[in-house]
Amino acid sequence: MEYQYPISLDWSTEEIIDVVKFFESIERAYEKGIERDHLMAVYRRFKEIVPSKAEEKTICNDFEDQSKYSSYRTIQKAKAASSGDIIKM
Repeated sequence: MEYQYPISLDWSTEEIIDVVKFFESIERAYEKGIERDHLMAVYRRFKEIVPSKAEEKTICNDFEDQSKYSSYRTIQKAKAASSGDIIKM
């Protein structure tokens, strides 16, 4: 990994850890596959930290620019999947 996760200095240490877990889950969906329910749980926590759609888009676009992994497409696929499915991008 040769990129940095987009984080805000306004977040607490716990919030930064949870946002990093979300981005690590996106990476896992691309690299190995991830269980849908786990991905949606970390996404819900991410949305608690970043409730604004505009801020979410900015942060996720920054992550995609650096990693080439699309959080948006991954979450869309997870939302369309059933509980227990494996999300593989």
